[in-house]
Amino acid sequence: MAGKKAEAAEDAPHYLGHRQRLKERFYEAPDAFQEYELLELLLTFAIPRKDTKKLAKDLMGEFGSFGDVLGADRARLEAAGLPPNAVTLFKTTYVAAARLARAEARRGSALSSMDAVIAYCTTAMAHETIEQFRVLYLDRKNVLIKDEKQQGTVDHTPVYPRNVVKRALELSASALIIVHNHPSGDPTPSAADIDMTRQVKEACQKLGLVLHDHVVIGRGKHASFRTLGLL
Repeated sequence: MAGKKAEAAEDAPHYLGHRQRLKERFYEAPDAFQEYELLELLLTFAIPRKDTKKLAKDLMGEFGSFGDVLGADRARLEAAGLPPNAVTLFKTTYVAAARLARAEARRGSALSSMDAVIAYCTTAMAHETIEQFRVLYLDRKNVLIKDEKQQGTVDHTPVYPRNVVKRALELSASALIIVHNHPSGDPTPSAADIDMTRQVKEACQKLGLVLHDHVVIGRGKHASFRTLGLL
């Protein structure tokens, strides 16, 4: 009997023990996990009976970072060889992370928790491959009422100041923060960004609304118009 158990253990695929050790290491020290290991762990739940370490490293090599993998669109993930279950798991994880960050940003005044607001916007936008424009509408206490987004192209999102302020009035908002991403990763405001911000600010002033800031999200960094003296 003991001999049969030993033979079974020897015949067991090597990845079974590795998966268990990976899970145990995660619970012991999650912050010590490298990005490819986080991907590897996620993949173990979507791809049974297979060593997922190589696939995780291949994904990191192709996309560049953990966030870029999770933020990639469905077609790119499928083209990289991910099965449907893995794609769904990655996209669910990405959306869940953004919602958790948004919940944190909703706590109290947006101005007193700008770090949380920027963290949320970074989670939601930094890894997008097309430009996205968001408006965070705030009440009189600067608490977030509504977060609305508009999709654009790779390098441009059309913004209509009148529509922005009209929506603010519909929501009974008193102030707003506008945010958009630069898919290139460089958050440096462009001349078009500066001109658009000026137009939105002027439209807000006419109706007694306050434009607190315009934040440009890049890869791992951001630019604040307020901090830069552009607002």
